[in-house]
Amino acid sequence: MSHPDFLWRNPDPRPSYDVIIVGAGGHGLATAYYLAENHGITNVAVLEKGWLAGGNMARNTTIIRSNYLWDESAAIYEHSLKLWEDLSAALDYDLQFSQRGVVNLAHNLGDVREGRRRVNANRLNGVDAEWLEADEVKKFCPIVNVSDDARYPVLGATLQRRGGIAKHDHVAWALARKADAHGIDLIQNVEVTGFDIRNNRVRAVHTTKGAIAAGKVALAAAGHTSVLAAKAGFPLPLQSHPLQALVSELLEPVLDCVVMSNAVHVYVSQAHKGELVMGAGIDAYNSYGQRGAFHVIEAQMAAALELFPVFSRVRVLRTWAGIVDVSPDASPIIGHTPVDGLFVNAGWGTGGFKATPGSGWVYADTIAHDRPHPLAVPFALERFTTGALIDEHGAAAVAH
Repeated sequence: MSHPDFLWRNPDPRPSYDVIIVGAGGHGLATAYYLAENHGITNVAVLEKGWLAGGNMARNTTIIRSNYLWDESAAIYEHSLKLWEDLSAALDYDLQFSQRGVVNLAHNLGDVREGRRRVNANRLNGVDAEWLEADEVKKFCPIVNVSDDARYPVLGATLQRRGGIAKHDHVAWALARKADAHGIDLIQNVEVTGFDIRNNRVRAVHTTKGAIAAGKVALAAAGHTSVLAAKAGFPLPLQSHPLQALVSELLEPVLDCVVMSNAVHVYVSQAHKGELVMGAGIDAYNSYGQRGAFHVIEAQMAAALELFPVFSRVRVLRTWAGIVDVSPDASPIIGHTPVDGLFVNAGWGTGGFKATPGSGWVYADTIAHDRPHPLAVPFALERFTTGALIDEHGAAAVAH
């Protein structure tokens, strides 16, 4: 990786980049890669206050799908899923991308109606989707409890067969390696402390190691973008919440799909190494702490054991939390900000990892051409004043 310590040895003249990306997580690294790969822009620096991909990219639960309800969401997530399907070859790196299928369980009449509606909406948008009755759920995932006396009766489920998982650290390092090969500087342990803004245009970023001049600045710091925006003088309609997850001890293969349940706030898959990966709904309070409330994880485990009695004797190996930005309509914000030359990519809620390549592709195009990519147009910041919201609360901010 690039370690251009020379940048701050001589503060005059300051080093200058065409683009500075703030945040070396999945979206920041994907944006850097696609700026070079698709647009030939390589005079780019990616700044990370910690270590490479050490934030949410290291804490997500690896789920990938595109079965979102609204046309705008389906378009960008389906674009991302299509990129996932060829990404290992494009990056020349085994991402352990596994299209094992994603099941969303329905436990009540409201779930059933919402699930069927989502399946129909997906099909109209060219996204693969199926409705499974309870017996078909059992056939697809035999270890799910679908008995009549279950605490959470399974009345059916949606299924996206093309959904699945990928190994998040492999994704981060593959993107970083390709960005580095293009000559992009990846600079770790450098925190952005402010911006040099003159005549309403960003000129440079201030960091803990000095100032760096920039033609354009792109924010991609999950969980903290609103803090950076405040330093640039404008608010973002985002709230940051902890989102908890855990892994079990290593097991023999027992679960060959992803199972989600919005109603009971739990989802589970089995990683390639063998551990079960489980997640919960977001904690209700705002926090930047990478930990969560015990009662949330306790309720998650209780629900998981009702759905999967076979897990009753499995031991928890470790728990953790990431920080998710949630916008008022649970959809991302992509594009220009009130400051010229300063761009934003935030608010993905629980959808961040699955959007990684699609987000980077669209964000890079927006930055390169100084206008929103067609897939980004609906996700502009201005929608919160025009009222053209994209309400995905049924698909985000509860389960992945």
